Amino acid sequence: MVLRASRILIVEDDVDLRRMFKQALTLAGYDAIEAGDGMEALRILDAQLPDAIVLDLGLPVVNGYVVRQEIAAQAHLRQIPVVVVTGLPGEHTSLDVVCVLQKPVSTERLIQTLQSCIAAGSSSRPTPG
Repeated sequence: MVLRASRILIVEDDVDLRRMFKQALTLAGYDAIEAGDGMEALRILDAQLPDAIVLDLGLPVVNGYVVRQEIAAQAHLRQIPVVVVTGLPGEHTSLDVVCVLQKPVSTERLIQTLQSCIAAGSSSRPTPG
């Protein structure tokens, strides 16, 4: 049996930051997929389920708050751990996410946070059967 790499959806409108995150996650052994805005993220989530989501809040087209609401509203998505990475000031506790990282964030910190999220998520997800 071949285990697949954990799939991470990176939702970030800053192209350079998104590419940096993708490269770091790929080098760390993850299967990283990208979305440049909230609408693209929602389209991807309709087609495939990632193991975790890195979500910026200040997105064009559909912002990160709306994306988070859509994830929470759909039963097949709500168990996916979401890590918010944002430059927006303020408390974001109402989002009900695993972690909020304030930009700038190092790729090392992002990877550590995702490892914790995926480990916690895999122990709480029901096994298919």
